[in-house]
Amino acid sequence: MSDGLGRGAVHPWLKPLGALFEAHRCPDNATAMEAYMKHVAPFFGIKAPDRRALLKAHLAEHGTPAAAELPAIVRSAFAQREREWHHTAVDLLMKQAKRLTPDDLPLVEELITTTSWWDTVDALAVHVVGVILKRYPKAVATWNRRWIGDKDLWLNRTAILFQNRWKGDTDRALLFANITRHATHPDFFIRKAIGWSLRELAATDPAAVKAFVARQPLSPLSRREALRKHG
Repeated sequence: MSDGLGRGAVHPWLKPLGALFEAHRCPDNATAMEAYMKHVAPFFGIKAPDRRALLKAHLAEHGTPAAAELPAIVRSAFAQREREWHHTAVDLLMKQAKRLTPDDLPLVEELITTTSWWDTVDALAVHVVGVILKRYPKAVATWNRRWIGDKDLWLNRTAILFQNRWKGDTDRALLFANITRHATHPDFFIRKAIGWSLRELAATDPAAVKAFVARQPLSPLSRREALRKHG
């Protein structure tokens, strides 16, 4: 989908923020951060609290992006090399999540599958997708079906995790069905997501989680994570 910008072009709203990022570049931090994140992308070397402070200052000076401009801005941020840009796009979407609708989910899906790693995927899944779908429950079935059956493991992970902050409103049948579908998945990130989602549900419904874990074969990792606080 075109946003009117050339590939890799920095959106005008982002350019002053880019200058701030460059001014705070720290090669030593960048080396450590890139190693920790398995070299998914290069880094400026700006730690999360400092990055968020720079974004806050930028927002104070330049204002919150208009809703119509948000897709072009976040796509532009994700088109940049450094991971702090990607985190900034996620932060912007999280700030606007309560104003977004299912019409915005194709954009979110696009970002989930761009330079995918747990740091951006999990934030988008829990704090953007989860917020949207909780407000629009009629859209849950369509998007869950799309993601849980996709070949992309990060979309599978999104389907497993998006209810993580729903507490007592969690659709247990849906979550358990998603987990059962991928219970034998060989990838670490799916097995970890299964355990994490069950642990979150156990905070409000430990009996349901214990009963599910007792009857459903799970990987040792998933089982250990699920019961870590309520074993």
